[in-house]
Amino acid sequence: MPTHTKPTILVVEDDPAVSQTVIALLEAEGYPVQAAQSSAEALEHLARNQYPIIISDIYLDERSGLDILRRARALNPGAAVILMTARGSLDTVLEATRAGAFDYIAKPFSLARLAQMVKSAELSIDQSPARQDGEDTATERLVGNSPAMIEAFKFISRVAAADSTVFLQGETGTGKELVARLIHESSPRRDHRLVVVDCGALPGALLETELFGALRGAYTGADRDRMGLLESADGGSVFLDEIGEIDLSFQLRLLRFLQEREVRPVGSTASRKVDARVIAASNRDLRRLVAEKKFREDLWYRLQVSSFRLPPLRERAQDLELLIEHFLEVSGRRFGRGLRLSDEAMRRAASYAWPGNVRQLQNVLERLAILHPGTVVSDDAFAEAIFALDPSEKPDAEDGSLAAAEDDHIRKVLAATHGNKTRAAELLGIERKTLYRKLERMRNVSS
Repeated sequence: MPTHTKPTILVVEDDPAVSQTVIALLEAEGYPVQAAQSSAEALEHLARNQYPIIISDIYLDERSGLDILRRARALNPGAAVILMTARGSLDTVLEATRAGAFDYIAKPFSLARLAQMVKSAELSIDQSPARQDGEDTATERLVGNSPAMIEAFKFISRVAAADSTVFLQGETGTGKELVARLIHESSPRRDHRLVVVDCGALPGALLETELFGALRGAYTGADRDRMGLLESADGGSVFLDEIGEIDLSFQLRLLRFLQEREVRPVGSTASRKVDARVIAASNRDLRRLVAEKKFREDLWYRLQVSSFRLPPLRERAQDLELLIEHFLEVSGRRFGRGLRLSDEAMRRAASYAWPGNVRQLQNVLERLAILHPGTVVSDDAFAEAIFALDPSEKPDAEDGSLAAAEDDHIRKVLAATHGNKTRAAELLGIERKTLYRKLERMRNVSS
């Protein structure tokens, strides 16, 4: 009986320690290995031999692993290329995916995980068609290079063109809407609308009207035909945020839409075909809701076809410094000033749990960009900003001096946001209705 011959693997890595570790792993698994420590040496190997599997670092020298990927795929379209990097980004993952990369792994990585990737690549050789090039028009950044975020980048790049229903699970503030936008803007539907719907803010009857539309006379006050949001997104995408909040009766209508791609406006007897991709999200555990009979099991299964859990900030601590640099840079451009955190403030940021996740971090840094008088944020100033935006840390009592200080602070934030009460409420860490109540109190005191 003939024995299976392992394919020769080309390893391209300029760090000798990493290269030796990867080579030792592959040889222990029985693979013949050829090593290259520069892009030029790798291109020479590719010119002389066809390698079924290539493992390459992204950041090499004057050329990158993406150049190695493109050359390898040009010479051998069936080649499986695995890219390694310690500095991942959505842009590089999207570019690698479009160029036909087999997989992408973040450093430091588990050797067992790399071995499994190689085995999967071996099985896929000559079976996976090359991906088609496409244009990336994503306008917002998802920041991070932790293994968890690399997985998020890979998920976005893979589902963008798949056109399947997508479900995003994650705590409040983890960036579910941003990921939904990136999926839409990286997909063939990018030239059409992305409609965002907050399911938790609408009761069932109103949500049905909003999504499916209504005919004139369908209910009291319906004086004209109204197009639903699903139909308005025809050709594009709909982001259904907090889908776990919708009631059971409406869940059935949503399931039918996902299956049939048809909408029937309230008051109508006829259905209309709609081509809208659904991206749904929830900060609740839908599996638990299914067990509690609060969420339909068939709808849950439908959503799980392409699903991803966005990690909370506490699970991607190595991204914290990058996020802080990014948000301070954005705030600096927006408000015309530069800030940096002191070493003590950075240590506090690293030790804090960030219950509001990336959104809370962004709001804290934007608050400092607006209100902090200097250019270096001390530990005390950073702690005060966190304290102000963490509802669980707020004192219950308000004496006269504290109330006066709060009033002054509210005025400064409103001035900085040019009177935008919604944005001001976010920066203050309170609900908009709470801000309106405080403004009413301030008016009564001054009158």
